[in-house]
Amino acid sequence: MYIGKLGDGSSSDDGVYVLLKEVLDNSIDEHMMGYGKVIDVKIEDKKVTVRDYGRGVPLGKVKDVASKMNTGAKYDSKAFKKSVGLNGVGIKAVNALSSNFFIESYRENKAKNVSFERGLTTDESGLETSTQPNGTIVEFIPDETIFGEYHYREEHIEPLLKNYVFLNTGLTITFNDKKYFSKNGLVDLLNENLTDEILYPIIHLHGEDIEVAITHTNQYGEEYYSFVNGQHTTQGGTHLTVFREAVARVMREFYNRNFEFSDIRSGMVAAISIKVEEPVFESQTKTKLGSKEIAPDGVTINKFIGDFLKKELDNFLHKTPQSAEILQKKILDSEKERKAIAGITKLARERAKKANLHNKK
Repeated sequence: MYIGKLGDGSSSDDGVYVLLKEVLDNSIDEHMMGYGKVIDVKIEDKKVTVRDYGRGVPLGKVKDVASKMNTGAKYDSKAFKKSVGLNGVGIKAVNALSSNFFIESYRENKAKNVSFERGLTTDESGLETSTQPNGTIVEFIPDETIFGEYHYREEHIEPLLKNYVFLNTGLTITFNDKKYFSKNGLVDLLNENLTDEILYPIIHLHGEDIEVAITHTNQYGEEYYSFVNGQHTTQGGTHLTVFREAVARVMREFYNRNFEFSDIRSGMVAAISIKVEEPVFESQTKTKLGSKEIAPDGVTINKFIGDFLKKELDNFLHKTPQSAEILQKKILDSEKERKAIAGITKLARERAKKANLHNKK
């Protein structure tokens, strides 16, 4: 696990939020496997509590998963190959970077807990009878001797939790008793982040290990949100590069016109989420995907995304002529505007050139 920078909690990429995310990722993985539809998060001053309702950590491994390397469930299970972290390092690093760390697992009417201080065991219970629902509770306080004076800020936590529910429809996350839930996945994500009115209803496409949402507005430029195995790849990577090219190519082929890709993408707001087995990232903070294949010895990400869009986006445009017509008008308007700007620029250059020649005389 790489925490990037320590910080004091005033920036969304400060280390204290990375610790929160590492603990949440384990609960999210349980949900993705079909165990647990609710995750409770509480932050009281500097103390963070995360409670999920998954299967619970195996009771014989409660201490190991929080303190010994390569003992996480994801390390040995093929079921978790589409996770961001494969070896269970994250929660152990959280333990080591916390002044106090507590983990308790509830499984089949039994419970076991272990307490730590700065990574060292201070207390360990035996097996106890429990009436609690299955799941795991983790409590930790980031160590002030490492992070200095810090504070958790809701404005940085809320976007993180919202992204989790956008990417996991059917999951409910409560944060200090406030509920977050998404019914429409990436459509809800785009609606949450839109700053201009959309020109046509959001195109929402699903497939195995891929989900995309696409629309256009009258804003300048392009705007994208990309994710790999639930990780927000803020710097993009191979999946986003392929997506931008494939979307433009499919649209150009659909209209059978030699549109410039830049005109097709002008004003586009889109999101893509894919799942990759054993992903490789170009940065330690996992914000840019470097993988070329969707799985070891599998098809390339280029082919995977390209084939999906060629079929699903093309079908959608054929089935929704009204949206296709609005989209074509947007592309033509962008083309017209680009050519007008190019004409003005050319004229200005010619005038400047003539002025320079005149001055030389």
